[in-house]
Amino acid sequence: MSDRPLVIVAALCLLIGVGAGAFGAHGLKRMLSVDMMQIWQTAVLYQLVHGLGMLAIAALMARFGSPLLEWAGALMLLGIVLFSGSLYVLALSGTKWLGAVTPLGGAAFIAAWALVALAAWRHS
Repeated sequence: MSDRPLVIVAALCLLIGVGAGAFGAHGLKRMLSVDMMQIWQTAVLYQLVHGLGMLAIAALMARFGSPLLEWAGALMLLGIVLFSGSLYVLALSGTKWLGAVTPLGGAAFIAAWALVALAAWRHS
């Protein structure tokens, strides 16, 4: 994914993250238990942080010109879908087996940040 599509996807992830945060704070506060609300907030936090991460990656693409950054952006998006997505569904439905998917999203986040570091290290 090149820089322009990555910026678009990042902005949409951030837009959804802000909406999910507001929905959680105003629409779900009385419906979810404290534990489920905390899970919801964790999903929002990671979505917002990694949406900003995708924007940073898009900005770095022009500077470093590394294909590793394209992979990093794609992995961050995958991480948001798997990590935050599974936590949103868990908070809303109580479906516990989705907890097995969440670490895969976390691993995608870690791999993405490792690729960012590697791209910077390799840049001369």
